[in-house]
Amino acid sequence: MVFRPICTTFVPMMKVKNSELLLSYIREGRTMTQREKLWLIVSLSIPSILAQISATVMFFIDASMVGHLGAKASAAIGLVESTGWLMGGLASAANMGFSVQVAHFIGANDFEAARRVLRQSLVCCMIWALIISLTSVIIAPFLPYWLGGTEEITHDASVYFAIFGFAGIFFQMEGLAGSMLKCSGNMKIPSMLNIGMCVMDVCFNYLFIYVMGLGVMGAAIGTGVAMLITAALMLYFLLVKSKMLSLIGRPGSFRPKEETIRTAVKIGAPMGLQHMLMGGAYVVSTLIVAPLGTIAIAAHSLAITVESLCYMPGYGIAEAATTLVGQGIGAGQKLLTRSFARMSVGLGIAVMTFMGVLMWIFAPELMSIMSPVEEVIAQGTQVLRIEAWAEPMFAAAIVANGVFIGAGDTMVPAAMSLCSMWFVRLTLAASLAPRFGLKGVWSAMAIELFFRGSIFLTRLFKGSWSEKLKMKSEE
Repeated sequence: MVFRPICTTFVPMMKVKNSELLLSYIREGRTMTQREKLWLIVSLSIPSILAQISATVMFFIDASMVGHLGAKASAAIGLVESTGWLMGGLASAANMGFSVQVAHFIGANDFEAARRVLRQSLVCCMIWALIISLTSVIIAPFLPYWLGGTEEITHDASVYFAIFGFAGIFFQMEGLAGSMLKCSGNMKIPSMLNIGMCVMDVCFNYLFIYVMGLGVMGAAIGTGVAMLITAALMLYFLLVKSKMLSLIGRPGSFRPKEETIRTAVKIGAPMGLQHMLMGGAYVVSTLIVAPLGTIAIAAHSLAITVESLCYMPGYGIAEAATTLVGQGIGAGQKLLTRSFARMSVGLGIAVMTFMGVLMWIFAPELMSIMSPVEEVIAQGTQVLRIEAWAEPMFAAAIVANGVFIGAGDTMVPAAMSLCSMWFVRLTLAASLAPRFGLKGVWSAMAIELFFRGSIFLTRLFKGSWSEKLKMKSEE
């Protein structure tokens, strides 16, 4: 379900003031009405929400394809999936370290400085991507054994992770180009290309999994090919077609500069550490689930895929919040930026609450699409209905974190997330799993998300993230 504003008062505004014009208001220091601010948040969020939901739907179909190969195939991918998230998180942290700088420069109307950061980011992120991909390929043969996988799934899990890790180079560059376009206010192109990537992923997976009979290996190859094509298109629209950031006819040095790298590290390093330790926490969570058996691993993995249908709209709104807060800080608009932050979080909570209700109602049907195995469906339905209660506060954490990223405030939120994950979720999961099985693990997850949302809301309304607004205003 995609959130669409139905208030008829939005219609004339859409005809007179589009998002590009309203974004220029931020850079020019012009005032905006509450209705204009809400429309700008919604108009920037909708393309990202559509892309996030389509990505989840396509991944949903993708996982269903593998699920219909049997519980062993789902378990093989599920075993290494959390480590894949870890690698992807490290890539995303590097991208945001540079793209947030670009948002600030665009907000200050300094487009040449934004392009200087872009050039340097292409070099730095490519080097980082090569390091991550090489590491993934090297550890692939050993990873399933480290995670406690049984012999019946370790081979497929190793092959899947090796191929997926190699494709991380494409993931890095696609993500960098997409985040740069989004921080410039262009949500439509990255969203359309991400939707296209999902469609290609399903098509290529069908080709490699079923037509060519490659099974789990085919799922990894199909995803990698889709990433490659999308990365090429995303870079084209960024480097050639973008009005603000195109490098065609605008020569400049690609040599990384100390100041740019230092700022990128200041923003991205806490996020990278957060992704690394959060990814490590997901790996530990997998270790907690693994002794529960193949059915539990499969149900856990597939239920996570189903749940992503619920929280992906939150990430779409968070991306809009990052753009608006980043440009607002660059323009020195303190009150406007705070207003964008609070309205974005409120919208995220409303949308994800609605999605949580739908997930609770349709959990059995969604799980039956993912797997034909009755035990997997039953366990997946139980845990999804537990998790549905935590979605509003999960939204608060997701969107508030997007606000903080836009402000370049990443250290404290990263520490908050890590403490919440390690000291609340994993502690509870380790205690509850032996007695309550998979339900215990997901109960711990729901409690932790409620706690994390609460502390993020507290920081949003009372925290020191807005000190950056004061400093910018003083400048």
